[in-house]
Amino acid sequence: MARLLSVLAAVVAVTGPVCLAYPQEVPASKVFLNGRQVGTEYDYIIVGGGTAGLTVANRLTEDGTTTVLVIEIGQLSNSAAITSIGKVVGGSSAVNAMMTVRPAAEDFDTWGSFFGPNSHWSWSGLLPYFKRALNFVPPDEAVTRSANITYDTSYWGSTSGVYAGWPSFQYPSTTAQMEAFRGIPGVPFVQDSGSGQPGVYWYPTFMDPKKVERSYARTGHHDQAATRPNYHLATGSKVRRILLDGTKAVGVAFVPASAERTAPESVVRARQEVILAAGGIHSPHILQLSGIGPRQLLTSAKIDTLVDLPGVGQNFQDHPMIQATFQYSRFNIRPNPNDLYSNATFRAWSEAAWAANRTGPNSIATGNAAAWLPFPVVSTRANEIAAALEAQNHADYLEPNTDPTVAAGYRAQMLAYAAALRSNGSAFYNLVLTGGPSNGILVNLHPLSRGTVNIDTSDPYNRPPRVDYRALSNPLDSVVMAELVRFTRKYHLENPLTRDWAATELSPGRNVQTDQQFADYFARTLNPSEFHPVGTCAMLPRELGGVVDEELRVYGVEGLRVVDASTMSTLVGGNTCQTVLRI
Repeated sequence: MARLLSVLAAVVAVTGPVCLAYPQEVPASKVFLNGRQVGTEYDYIIVGGGTAGLTVANRLTEDGTTTVLVIEIGQLSNSAAITSIGKVVGGSSAVNAMMTVRPAAEDFDTWGSFFGPNSHWSWSGLLPYFKRALNFVPPDEAVTRSANITYDTSYWGSTSGVYAGWPSFQYPSTTAQMEAFRGIPGVPFVQDSGSGQPGVYWYPTFMDPKKVERSYARTGHHDQAATRPNYHLATGSKVRRILLDGTKAVGVAFVPASAERTAPESVVRARQEVILAAGGIHSPHILQLSGIGPRQLLTSAKIDTLVDLPGVGQNFQDHPMIQATFQYSRFNIRPNPNDLYSNATFRAWSEAAWAANRTGPNSIATGNAAAWLPFPVVSTRANEIAAALEAQNHADYLEPNTDPTVAAGYRAQMLAYAAALRSNGSAFYNLVLTGGPSNGILVNLHPLSRGTVNIDTSDPYNRPPRVDYRALSNPLDSVVMAELVRFTRKYHLENPLTRDWAATELSPGRNVQTDQQFADYFARTLNPSEFHPVGTCAMLPRELGGVVDEELRVYGVEGLRVVDASTMSTLVGGNTCQTVLRI
């Protein structure tokens, strides 16, 4: 206690008054709606009660003795009306599309390659953790046969509280759209989505198959840990910064989220470590507010630089979404999803099946079939575009005055992406199959452009971070995405297995043909985010602009780790939730 008070006295001298969380009798409930009810100190403090934070908290408290406090800005809620940013216990896993997609093996080998040939961040090194992260329940046998679903349980586990389940129904139209990819030579079909191989495949859903409800970090990890006296959760509380004693993380300062501008700060101490799990936007923001980040940025905000770490908040990536809409005028495969709206008899049957036993079409979340294809399958220009990427002066496509280490890391990533563009082992193209007579969204799985997430230097503690996607800042992104649209045209318009469906291209329209016309179209229409923010606390060597090492420890700080999507050095070719659970 004497050491704690000494540390806090130093903090007060630097930052002003705080409200201390003194020892007290612990209430019967372990979920505190008022953060000031928490104890004085814990073995571990986890900042963020989302996908990553709850998973780690569950693992750390399994022994019944290690004490853990999770601090979450949102509330404990079962409501479906949750904001898209996942400001709730369970985080983004509470609001995502429930697509249980595992990216390609090469994506993880790429992460390890930045550290050299002996890194344990590789497909073979990480597969056991993918298996531990989810409890796979095979689809119903009748649906498996009728939809021709294939899977291989050797890629999956059976012990997690988070389930990879399946709906009890699949539209025959979805199966037809999936099989239609066989009309394009060279398209691979994959037996199981968990194999690490790109191609066309069925994938499961984050769903408890018995309850037929969303399975996520709250149900799979918080609900387990909540029965343990060594697990505490403070909701409605915003962490303002990490407290350092020299270069050692010793605790956090936080305020009620409902009164963050006026309430005094509370402080709680970590005996072992502080673990950041606030996500791709807020983890770098908290580090910067704590004096850990680019010196020039912190100086301009009048924040003392305690650890000069140029990569914090840089290397920002997200999956951009492309409008490429096609509609069939003779799509007569029945039933299909449109029948829920146009066929009263089918809708009544669907609602009755759901009411009786939670089966039928209403058990489908967002579909379970998609194409995740390598670039050489999509484009004959793979070598040309890869060579152009290699030849770039990569620093030209970053913000002016970018730190040389961050620029070096960007160059290393682009050279890795050039190899991936030529490879059949990494997916660049994603088309989710709707089963309906129209489809309109493509996803660029490996964007080349990089953005930033930085404090607002005019009022860093009271204003949200400045998020700059810098979408299309690397002009080759437009060239790659043009090839994705051209391939989609081939699937809809030049494919013998889709010809009878009589597709019409609604966007971008047949008048968009050249690379420049596509670049102009994307500049007007591109959505830069699929809500997959990553990269801002990148796991890279420090000389490549890294923020954390291979054990996810923040460089230059003792007792501080980051464990969320912000640590991904390069964005994976798939939805991020399963990968974050594995991290």
